Amino acid sequence: MRIWTVRTPHPGSRTPAGNGTMRDIISLACQDCKRRNYSTTKNKKKTSERLEFSKFCRFCRKHTAHRESK
Repeated sequence: MRIWTVRTPHPGSRTPAGNGTMRDIISLACQDCKRRNYSTTKNKKKTSERLEFSKFCRFCRKHTAHRESK
């Protein structure tokens, strides 16, 4: 019989990523169809404005601007 344990994040970690840095997980939404397709991390202390990338949207089937959403 095996007993399974659940790993918990380090008590000093500050983000959901659990690596102890000041980075937060954000989601990127397509500007055409408004769907959230991508997620990435961002350092909120160094980058205060919203991020924007040109990425492929599988719903629009083309490269569009993806902006950080709430």
